[in-house]
Amino acid sequence: MPTHQHDQTVTFSLASDKERQNRMILQEVYSALLEKGYNPINQIVGYILSEDPTYITNHRNARSLIRKIDRDDLLGSMLREYLNI
Repeated sequence: MPTHQHDQTVTFSLASDKERQNRMILQEVYSALLEKGYNPINQIVGYILSEDPTYITNHRNARSLIRKIDRDDLLGSMLREYLNI
């Protein structure tokens, strides 16, 4: 019986999909902060440490977007990326 190339199982990871979504949100927030003249890194770090949404501008809906990200998940992703694991 011939085997088809489509017989292989494709894996799906919710974690990597979530990380991709978080990355897109952070890029959007970063751009919005930059457009408004803020230092995006300082503002995002302030938000992550304090969970105070006023660190993030409302411009381009950035404040609402960043609140969709779970801070613990974000810190875990960042640490894994930093350590290359």
